[in-house]
Amino acid sequence: MKTLTTLLLFCLLWVLCWPLAVLALLLWPLVWLVSLPLRLVGITLEAVFGFLRALLTLPARLLGGTATAS
Repeated sequence: MKTLTTLLLFCLLWVLCWPLAVLALLLWPLVWLVSLPLRLVGITLEAVFGFLRALLTLPARLLGGTATAS
């Protein structure tokens, strides 16, 4: 559904302002390459915080507490 919405918005942009649509089409790979390191940092930080959460709740789980899903 997200792909269809994106395609429809691109077609609307193409009809309204085709030079901007061509520019967006040409710059999209560059934007994707720039966002890759930020995604990797986000994945790494999510893993670190998950590990810290598991480490901090380990004593409670060992004593019989239940883990809450978040």
